[in-house]
Amino acid sequence: MKLRHVGPLQGILWVRRGFEVFLRQPLAYAALFFTFLFAAFVLIVTMRQLGALAVLVLMPLVSLGFMLATRKATQGGFPLPSLFIEPLRAPRRQVMALLQIGLAYAVLSMLTMWLADAMDGGRIDALQGAMTSQEASAEMMDDPAMHSALLVRLLLTVPVSLLFWHAPALVHWGGVSAVQSVFFSVVACWRNLGAFIVYFLTWAAAVLFFGVVATLIFTLLSAPQLMALVAFPATLMFLTAFYASLYFTFDDCFIDAMPVGPKVASPET
Repeated sequence: MKLRHVGPLQGILWVRRGFEVFLRQPLAYAALFFTFLFAAFVLIVTMRQLGALAVLVLMPLVSLGFMLATRKATQGGFPLPSLFIEPLRAPRRQVMALLQIGLAYAVLSMLTMWLADAMDGGRIDALQGAMTSQEASAEMMDDPAMHSALLVRLLLTVPVSLLFWHAPALVHWGGVSAVQSVFFSVVACWRNLGAFIVYFLTWAAAVLFFGVVATLIFTLLSAPQLMALVAFPATLMFLTAFYASLYFTFDDCFIDAMPVGPKVASPET
């Protein structure tokens, strides 16, 4: 499996293809996402802190499950929640590598959250506690210090995500070890950093555009309170489409990764 360099504009195409495959089978992807949410909820409620740790360990497996779903969808199949456990049917060596990746991801994520909490003075925790009060949370979001806290958390989280971005897929489809998968993932992300920057900026622009348009519409209708009713399903839609797009970021960064159907040409080729 060889690395492939793509142009920055490929990041826009990844987002578009993620939406396309999601809108092609929205019920299937919604079932996948709600299965993940339900499993995470059960783990956290029944096991509390240990459950939260288990969710972090399982996150690489979740991203791989969505990649398998997108691959199946692009082949004309119907992705089912059982795809989340398909990687566990692989040879023991690959399953152990996925476990190692999950543990490493969980440890680095906890360190990142601890560091972010230390740097923002507990502002994010205070915001989460105030979410039940719309006025209090809105007032806190207007605080410039809160914006800085959110930016710090983002800047700390993104590098950890990129570190493991391709790792689960490389283990599952490439058969490499955990250490090799992380190394190749870092190299692939670095070589295609322009595409990933555009990818993240495109997602941010899409969310911002939706928020501005929705706010304008409900303001013109003199019903701004309805925005809260739209925010939750819109968030689920964007998150699910994001996970649906993960496969395309992997498939375009590695030659002969697992070709599926006709590929869309890069805007820069």
